[in-house]
Amino acid sequence: MARGSLALKLGASFTSSSLLLLLLAYHSCSFYLPGVAPQDFTTGAELRVKVNKLTSTKTQLPYSYYSLQYCPPEHIVDSAENLGEVLRGDRIENSPYVFQMREPLQCKILCRVTLNTKTTKEFKEKIDDDYRVNMILDNLPLVVPIGRSDQENAVVYQHGFHVGLKAQYAGSEDLKHFIYNHLTFTVKYHKDSRSDLARIVGFEVKPFSVEYQFDGEWRNENMRLTTCDPHARHAVTSSESPQVIEDKKDVIFTYDVAFEESDVKWASRWDTYLLMADDQIHWFSIVNSLMIVLFLSGMVAMIMLQTLYRDISKYNQLETQEEAQEETGWKLVHGDVFRPPTNSDLLCVYVGTGVQFLGMILVTMIFAALGFLSPSNRGGLMTAMLFLWVFMGLFSGYASARLYKMFKGTEWKKITLKTAFMFPAIVFSIFFVLNALIWGEKSSGAVPFGTMFALVFLWFGISVPLVFTGSYIGFNKPAIEDSVKTNKIPRQIPEQAWYMNLVFSILIGGVLPFGVVFIELFFILASIWLHQFYYIFGFLFAVFIILIVTCAEITIVFCYFHLCNEDYHWWWRSYLTSGSSALYLFLYAAFYFFTKLDITKPVSGSLILWLHADCLCMLSLC
Repeated sequence: MARGSLALKLGASFTSSSLLLLLLAYHSCSFYLPGVAPQDFTTGAELRVKVNKLTSTKTQLPYSYYSLQYCPPEHIVDSAENLGEVLRGDRIENSPYVFQMREPLQCKILCRVTLNTKTTKEFKEKIDDDYRVNMILDNLPLVVPIGRSDQENAVVYQHGFHVGLKAQYAGSEDLKHFIYNHLTFTVKYHKDSRSDLARIVGFEVKPFSVEYQFDGEWRNENMRLTTCDPHARHAVTSSESPQVIEDKKDVIFTYDVAFEESDVKWASRWDTYLLMADDQIHWFSIVNSLMIVLFLSGMVAMIMLQTLYRDISKYNQLETQEEAQEETGWKLVHGDVFRPPTNSDLLCVYVGTGVQFLGMILVTMIFAALGFLSPSNRGGLMTAMLFLWVFMGLFSGYASARLYKMFKGTEWKKITLKTAFMFPAIVFSIFFVLNALIWGEKSSGAVPFGTMFALVFLWFGISVPLVFTGSYIGFNKPAIEDSVKTNKIPRQIPEQAWYMNLVFSILIGGVLPFGVVFIELFFILASIWLHQFYYIFGFLFAVFIILIVTCAEITIVFCYFHLCNEDYHWWWRSYLTSGSSALYLFLYAAFYFFTKLDITKPVSGSLILWLHADCLCMLSLC
């Protein structure tokens, strides 16, 4: 932290700034705040496992744990959730999995359920869609350790265990659905050397499918099983006779618990979840981005220090010699460049909304890079982004009003209303339609009515008043009078040439900003749609700053070229030049959707495509 603050005081040269970003990326990847206070457990202390949503990379639709016929506790109690958790579809509830600290259990029976036609169909559908069960112990998510075939003694962790599997009996060609009804938990703990207290640092599981046998008739959960009996030292180590899912079949749910002492300290227990095994790729992304920035910086320097200086010298020389020569280049359009563009009100709204998103993203990145938005604080990132977006409405109103006043506008309340309602209304309408589709699928990802009302309150109760406040301040602040007087009759640009220049700016101008971020974009999409943790915010923040510099430089270069071509329509073109990179990001996201995801349901496909379209709008505004 001290090194980072010292680096911020270095000079404003580009080289020093680049070194600062690299140092920040390195340090922020190794420092984070866990987000919760540690909890000490004595031997025999009660440990209660909580259950979370069922998730699938195939459908992207979460479901509540008890939407399937799993063993429920006596009373189902929902845990308090923040706004981000609700929007993510998290549904954290209590479970009947209860055991004591450092006291192993074997073949503990939870319950026996009898499947019917409905529950059989539901289990089979969840297995076909590759759903996983998520659980939590002491704020740690449940993981399944899987050995890597390419490296010895290397383990990767899969979040949650599958509901079941599809397989076939030996000698049979018919595929059957089998349920994982036995869980072998491993709780890793770090013991205090000075006392008997211990802290949980790991929560792992190995699921099995076992068709249990017992003598006599079923009485209660305390009876002995012949296929899993701790008294006879018969533990479940394989699934020789798996539990098939069929109508009117009885399924017995059991679990084991083993405790393992670990050298991992509590402050480092999230390292296994946030382990970054592909850091070289991220460094390659940084170097690739820096090369693009250096190239553009060279072009900007050449234009500013040589070309532009030569143009000014030539124009001054012509005025001194009083040559009656027709002006050419950007000097010819100097009287038209401050003329308000077509649809200037819409440009003001876009700029104001873009400032709002830029402020939200920048502040979020800073807090995330410093570790305040750790994944251990579930929903913290989304909650922070929502509240920051709401409070950034002050800067949104200010930016749109200042630009509107520059365009000699007088109806500031009209532009304020457009800024406060235009983009949020579009997003909220899409969100409402998607939420209705998700609600129709009976998914836990559907936002409840109370949360929907809270979002509307944040919009109308906080964001809109702040937009009006910022707009009032910006409009009533004295404007800087420009010394350039516009011509009475502006130069006419051929319509075909104007559209050709615009298309050229969009196609070429968006490529370089996209080249800066496309490598990092792959990991972001994987974390969103493949349910992986993304916590390399140091790299992401560095790429974000490089992206901003790249967009600014590419806009300067293209704006100069168009002015030299005697085309004074620079307002919208300067906005769309770098903003067109969002189009490339959307195309890449669509490519990722069709090549990396196995989405078959129309609701899931429409959900992802609409979310990608929303991201396109947000990035273009930024």
